[in-house]
Amino acid sequence: MDIGNLRREYHQGSLRRVGLRKDPFDQFELWFNQACDSDITDPNAMSLATASKNAHPTVRTVLLKYFDRDGFVFFTNLESTKARQIADNSSVSVLFPWLALVRQLIIEGNAEKISTTEALKYFIKRPRGSQLGAWVSKQSSIVSSRVMLEMKYKEIKQKFAQAEIPLPSFWGGYRIRPIQFEFWQGQPNRLHDRFRYTRKSNGLWEIERLAP
Repeated sequence: MDIGNLRREYHQGSLRRVGLRKDPFDQFELWFNQACDSDITDPNAMSLATASKNAHPTVRTVLLKYFDRDGFVFFTNLESTKARQIADNSSVSVLFPWLALVRQLIIEGNAEKISTTEALKYFIKRPRGSQLGAWVSKQSSIVSSRVMLEMKYKEIKQKFAQAEIPLPSFWGGYRIRPIQFEFWQGQPNRLHDRFRYTRKSNGLWEIERLAP
């Protein structure tokens, strides 16, 4: 199938050096708030790329749950493919595809497991159904059928029917500590605006314009 004519021009604003925040966390927060204020579905969805120790890459979508100057945090099963790959190779990259705003944001950095205390603080805020789901799913493992998955859910639901749901030992979070940001704004004629922030040895951020 030839889909070469499936294209559109980009005319939703521009990105100029003079308008950028000096700190990429401030620029991220600005763009993230604008994404939240738009009609974008799941503005906190980010494509997470990891690689095994043998350099086999894997990418999937996860949800950013909170961020600050220390990094960007997401949660997952600690026995999943992504967790195993992070254990082997902590270098990761995430992409926020805010296509409705003709924007992309790429963050590269290193992922590290957060403390059990921090994971519990978030876990107790989750909807009860999500808490149960964390107990049910042995993420990335093979399941025989949907029926078996739902049976397991009912079993766990009954087990904790009269009790608070504890944090599973195999569930937690990761914090991505950035070393590089790239802010991308689509422009007409494919002459896109791209700016890269790179953390230097002195802790400051260098900003460079990249060719589209």
